[in-house]
Amino acid sequence: MISIEDFKKTDIRIGTIRSAERVPDTDKLLRLTVDFGEESLRQVISGIAAYFPDPQELVGRSCPFVTNLEPRVIRGLESQAMIVAALAGDVFSLLEPSGGIPAGTKLT
Repeated sequence: MISIEDFKKTDIRIGTIRSAERVPDTDKLLRLTVDFGEESLRQVISGIAAYFPDPQELVGRSCPFVTNLEPRVIRGLESQAMIVAALAGDVFSLLEPSGGIPAGTKLT
């Protein structure tokens, strides 16, 4: 259990995926370039490749990401956020806003 104060430290924002590609020599990793409404795009390395045989289907989708995690190097690539998704058994789902929510919007 964490306190509400600890939870409030989590910065979850909507990001729009601008590009998606497989990380070479891996089966699980995708390299996403994500727009959070900031001056520059962020790179996100995510283990969701098994659910997207064609990574291009992710381009243009908006999803929530945890944006205030310390960057982490995965396979030599720095990941600057973490995508929020759901997995129930074999069913995987990205969470997406219902419309009109711009990149960078903070979840409250």
